[in-house]
Amino acid sequence: MQLHQGRPTDCTHRLPKEIRVYDLLDDLGIQYHHIDHEAAMTMEACQAIDEAMGTAMCKNLLLCNRQCTEFYLLLLPGDKPFKTSILSKQIGSSRLSFASGEYMEQFLDITPGSLSVLGLMNDHDGHVRLLIDEAVLTGSHIGVHPCVNTSSLRIRTDDLLNKIIPAMGHPVTMVALP
Repeated sequence: MQLHQGRPTDCTHRLPKEIRVYDLLDDLGIQYHHIDHEAAMTMEACQAIDEAMGTAMCKNLLLCNRQCTEFYLLLLPGDKPFKTSILSKQIGSSRLSFASGEYMEQFLDITPGSLSVLGLMNDHDGHVRLLIDEAVLTGSHIGVHPCVNTSSLRIRTDDLLNKIIPAMGHPVTMVALP
């Protein structure tokens, strides 16, 4: 695995959703690095990627309420455990559970294992509310997938928070998970 600056030089075998991510970042003037790797389906699989990128991958969870009428994308550090009861109290939504892959594809154009904050660029109708654990923002950089789990991006945390997320039109709700 080797870290490269900017978009891949050859995008002929890349999925359109991945290319749209590079287009968004380039249009916003964001500097980033990418790395290609085997499919990373778990946070454990991301450990080698973390080392190669010099920053930790962010854990992304798509959650919903019991009725599947409210959806949340939660970003938290990859090594942080998650308890629905604590988050439920903070956001005023009871009975949180993991949303199905169908909703992931329908709202974010992402398949399970590839969930990323960058998928919000595909949520034009605002179905998904963005939640970020404050611990995610402590580092200078963050690792995210470009809507596929065979590549990862290293971007500045400040760019994510102040340029990319606003460009995608999704307000952030900060949460503090123990």
